[in-house]
Amino acid sequence: MRGLPVILAALAVIGLGYWAYSQTIQTQAAIRDVERLQREIGAERERLSVLRAEWAYLNRPDRLRELVDFNFERLELLPMVPEQFGTVAELPRPRPEPDPMEQLEGLLLMNASTGGATTGADGGQQP
Repeated sequence: MRGLPVILAALAVIGLGYWAYSQTIQTQAAIRDVERLQREIGAERERLSVLRAEWAYLNRPDRLRELVDFNFERLELLPMVPEQFGTVAELPRPRPEPDPMEQLEGLLLMNASTGGATTGADGGQQP
């Protein structure tokens, strides 16, 4: 009688020990993955800052002006002037949405002017 509970308790302790060990291994693997991702994020942030610095260097106004002057015959680029831009008054305005009630009234008036006859499913007119 006493042997069965002891065996069951021993099996439970062994099972819980195995479960705790597997959780420890999984946690360590997750920590390694997080550390690897943090290193990758740091490297990508550094790369992004270098790219931003290169972009700022390449977009210097004096450098761009020199490129425009150098390639003027081929590209025919001219400096921008305020007269090239339009005004707000020149923008097209959208049409106002039609009122559904006015459309319905128009259909009713058109139906009344045709004598109140409607077309049936078979194509013939019904009174």
